Formats: sequence, C-alpha cells, structure tokens
Amino acid sequence: MKLSTRGRYGLRAMYDLALRYGEGPVPLNSIADRQMVSLHYLEQLMAKLRRAGLVASSRGAQGGYELAKQPEEITVGDIVRVMEGSFDPVQCLSRDSDYEDCEQLEDCVVRFVWKRLRDCTNRVLDSINLQDLCDGTVTSEKKPCEACAPDSQKTTDECQLS
Repeated sequence: MKLSTRGRYGLRAMYDLALRYGEGPVPLNSIADRQMVSLHYLEQLMAKLRRAGLVASSRGAQGGYELAKQPEEITVGDIVRVMEGSFDPVQCLSRDSDYEDCEQLEDCVVRFVWKRLRDCTNRVLDSINLQDLCDGTVTSEKKPCEACAPDSQKTTDECQLS
C-alpha cells in the first residue's frame, strides 16, 4: 500500500502553509516552487483541500491560500483522507461498500487483521498535526504511543504492533 502523489504533495503543501500561518495568503506559485510540485497539479490539490474546509483562498494581487484552521487543529489524517479517501486496506471494511454478499463476513478471521491495520494507521495519522510537523516534535519528542494503545507506556520509538 502506497500513498499517491495526491496525499504526499497535499501534505507537503499544507505543511508549507502551516509554516507561514498567520502571515496572510500565500501565493500558490511560491508553494509550488518551494515544494517542487507542478503549479497545475497543486491547483487541483488545493481545490480539493478548499472544498474540504482545510484551506481558504483569496483572489487578487495579494491573494493565495492559507489554512482555514489553526495548525494544531489539522491532523495528517484529515489531509490524507481528503486527498486519498478513507484508508480501507480491503473492500469489506469500506463504509461505501455493498459487500454483504460475502458469506464469511461475520466469521472472517483475517478481516480482523485488516481492521486492526486500518484502525492503527488512522490513529497514527490522527495523532500528528501540522503544528507537530512545524515544531519538529514528530521525530524528536518521546511521548507515550497513543497510536497503538491509548494507555500504553511505550514511546513512539518503542511501539510495535503486537
């Protein structure tokens, strides 16, 4: 499973905006230059983020994009789900799915594995916000791992999906 460029570039653009939060609208071409993303492609990504209410846009000479919420209120999960859709590693977990024709749906042993993978992935993505990225606390801060077990005493570096 890999994230597409939509998810990766969308997150990079949002990080760029978070670094400039409170400075007013940021021209899209400057984000494209800094993040080395095609301006045309970035326009498409930003339109999606705007429709989702994560960014606001303004026109004119001083126009551009800015975060619609404070950086600490926007998680990596929010961005990835807008750009990629919900993270369902198998069809039978999708809320949009009409997968009731599976005879093993309720008794499927491996479905639990895919559900746990989805839930842990979402918890990790939702445990990191844009402010964490700006502060650099994602890689340097040792805090209890909320991703795998909310009551765990393990740090994020020690966490293993057991």
